[in-house]
Amino acid sequence: MAISEALAAEPAVIDPDEFARRGYPHELWSRLRAEAPVLRVESGPGAPYWALTRHAEIVEVSKRPEDFLNGPRLEVVGAAEAPGIGTLISMDPPKHGLYRQLTSRAFSPRAIRALVPRVEEIVGELLADLGDGESFDFVARVAAPLPIAVIGEMLGVPREDWQQLFAWTNQTVAATDPEFRREGESPAQTQARAHRELFAYFAELREARLREPRDDLLTLVAQARVEGDELEVVAALAYYLILVAAGNETTRNAISGGLLAFIDHPAAWQRLRAEPALLDSAVEEVLRWSTPVACFARTAARDVEVGGQQIAAGEVLALLYASANRDERVFQEPFEFRIDRRPNRHLAFGMGEHFCLGAHLARLELSALFRQLALRVEGAELTGPVERVRAGTLGAIKRMPVRTLGAAGEGAG
Repeated sequence: MAISEALAAEPAVIDPDEFARRGYPHELWSRLRAEAPVLRVESGPGAPYWALTRHAEIVEVSKRPEDFLNGPRLEVVGAAEAPGIGTLISMDPPKHGLYRQLTSRAFSPRAIRALVPRVEEIVGELLADLGDGESFDFVARVAAPLPIAVIGEMLGVPREDWQQLFAWTNQTVAATDPEFRREGESPAQTQARAHRELFAYFAELREARLREPRDDLLTLVAQARVEGDELEVVAALAYYLILVAAGNETTRNAISGGLLAFIDHPAAWQRLRAEPALLDSAVEEVLRWSTPVACFARTAARDVEVGGQQIAAGEVLALLYASANRDERVFQEPFEFRIDRRPNRHLAFGMGEHFCLGAHLARLELSALFRQLALRVEGAELTGPVERVRAGTLGAIKRMPVRTLGAAGEGAG
């Protein structure tokens, strides 16, 4: 069967409904990597666009920001960013570099090392009194509260408002999921409303920090200057939006996806407990395996060639990171969950100009969580179905009912 016929019979290359029902369509993507790694998709959600499924082409496009733009369209399938917002993630050079450096020191390895005690403390609070045989929703109890607490404290947002930030980010990045929309709203309307409410909230906090500065990200952005000029109010509010969304959603999904991987591969969990020196490589494998951001879009700035295909100026490309992270040309046994995998050239944090600003923070949170969890429990199992978010950009888990299995012994050291 030709690849075009296969597409007619298979789920769409990027389909929020399929992501919600079954997770990523790795079987289809594997065939595309082998037969049509740069494929023109003419029908289905988000079409038309070019689907890039191999590691090599995605890296190539990511390293050529002058030829492939972020700005016009960030999502292939989903509620498009409202015109004029211009978040960091949708900027192109040279503007992107100028804005990225405003907070880069706050997310540097040195700055993140200073957060280690507090992150460990937050994890300890979340896992306190976790007993043998306890049943709970892992997303609600652990995966969601951890990253929102960390970014909330870094921003300087009052603790009582963290849950509202969580709701706004769900409505912003997963507006295609009906659960996050009000009755009668379209995805675009939900996202626009969430932006308005979040902007109004941060506008008040920004004014407060200008009057009374503190040592937090709210103050850092409020006082920021770009090439000597004060940061415009809308630009500052957009910056707060992306800090909250990126600092919350992706790490949450890596945490829940990581535990699900260990549940599906219990021998890997026992090995991590027995060999704690594998924690760093285990975190990288969790990131590769779960790939919280399924894909982002780029737009061709001019006529270009990618993977032997001619792409016209203005056409959209879908960079399928989740497919690249299973690329047989890069990873030995890519469908094996191997916590000792080295090297691990995954693209969970992207590549090039837009490599994730919070990568070091995400790694810290994952390391702290799985280290402490390995010390506390011998394992876990699912007690019900995993519920996934209906979204075309994220591979997100909404609910994951689990039960702990045994109190941990001395194995994790």
